Amino acid sequence: MGRFIRMFGKKSSFEEVRNGLQPIFPRLWRFCLVLTGSAQSADDLAQSTCLRALEKAHLYIPGTNLKSWVFRMAQRIWLNELRAAAVRRGGGMTTLEENQIPEIKPGPESNLLIKEVLLQVGALPEAQRATVLLVYAEGYSYRQAAEILEIPVGTVMSRLAAARARLAGKINGSESKLG
Repeated sequence: MGRFIRMFGKKSSFEEVRNGLQPIFPRLWRFCLVLTGSAQSADDLAQSTCLRALEKAHLYIPGTNLKSWVFRMAQRIWLNELRAAAVRRGGGMTTLEENQIPEIKPGPESNLLIKEVLLQVGALPEAQRATVLLVYAEGYSYRQAAEILEIPVGTVMSRLAAARARLAGKINGSESKLG
């Protein structure tokens, strides 16, 4: 069957997953970092997701959005890990303040601003953090983010509004303290 499909120029689901993981890995890792709040945990989650994607490649429908399929898988793995950790020891995530955020090439002011934004976004509840990353950093539409997170579009809109309000409150609160 695989040869029959390849004869007409179509890739098998395994080939598409295998070939598609490398180009999307940086975005997957960034998504995992936002979910976990830790670079080391992001590495582990991204690797687990890639392994699971290869194991479940037969379930992938060639020609559909591989990135969404993999992001959804990463979120499910992370939620399962959180549940397992809560059962085992009641713990889980570390704060972004405890992790080193790599410096980015722009000037010092830009680095401070980027670091501050990442810290503020990292302080959001996990559901809002994931939604903010998918829509604002990854550029997914509300509908696409809803599919990845397996929630209604209205919930995506609500989470984004809550995140914006929370971030605006922190910014306005810190500005009023400075002024």
